[in-house]
Amino acid sequence: MVNRITKLFNIKYPIVQAGMIWTSGWRLASAASNAGALGLIGAGSMYPDVLREHIQKCKKATNKPFGVNVPMLYPNIEDIMNIIVEEGVKIVFTSAGNPKTWTSWLKERGITVVHVVSSVKFALKAQEAGVDAVVAEGFEAGGHNGREETTTLTLIPMVSEQLDIPLIAAGGIATGRAMLAVMILGADAVQVGSRFVASVEASSHEAFKKVVVDAQEGDTQLTLKELAPVRLIKNKFFNELQELYKKGASVEDLKAHLGRARAKRGMFEGDLEDGELEIGQIAGLIHDIKPTSQIVNDMISEFKMAQKDAIQPLY
Repeated sequence: MVNRITKLFNIKYPIVQAGMIWTSGWRLASAASNAGALGLIGAGSMYPDVLREHIQKCKKATNKPFGVNVPMLYPNIEDIMNIIVEEGVKIVFTSAGNPKTWTSWLKERGITVVHVVSSVKFALKAQEAGVDAVVAEGFEAGGHNGREETTTLTLIPMVSEQLDIPLIAAGGIATGRAMLAVMILGADAVQVGSRFVASVEASSHEAFKKVVVDAQEGDTQLTLKELAPVRLIKNKFFNELQELYKKGASVEDLKAHLGRARAKRGMFEGDLEDGELEIGQIAGLIHDIKPTSQIVNDMISEFKMAQKDAIQPLY
């Protein structure tokens, strides 16, 4: 499978394992890269020294390309970027910020840069900033999301129509059939998050993985739009937020209730009641915890089968 993305990253399959907080450590990233995808370490949940450790361990665990996802709204951003350069990482995915801030600096140091967006407008701004590719993430995605509420099925062809650089589709993609669908709509590759949360190598807590596997349709919802929109599994914490909304809570009230380290408590430490449990709508289609290599192999096998079926007349 050779296309613009596999050439850009020098990978076997056009699949990117999303760099998710509290989930995407060196074990998951190296396993994804070894399976032929592009593994990403999620820097958003790591202090600079922890990130350095994960990069060094990842380099020992794989000789394949891997990258780091950097949410630009987090503190210590300069330290993080310097560590990435010092450790020789060649691929960086940026998100949650202005791509103009770091793209030129990274590219001057020989790093391939990809930016995550949720709209055509921001995809064009990222292209203008000089990124090498764009991830367009639909409303279905887990974790922090765009305010536009544009679904992947709608977003991908609209972005593809306007973009000249390679396009990676994200949001609601966990199967080979979904992969084929978005590639038919104009994507060069897919970024997969939620499916890899329910992997053996994910650093998320086993209790959180089980909640993802048990999730059904409608068990997630986008909330906290006044702060930073985030898709969560409905639990005690989520229900408390909804009660605050009913009472006309202010932004300050929401911030106070959110507090600090909610995501860590939920996804990393396994507090299923008071923690923040970030996952995509596609969780309803995830029924088991598998090794990362099997997830990638299953996606590719299903993709090829669906591709073959698509050649046959439907009626």
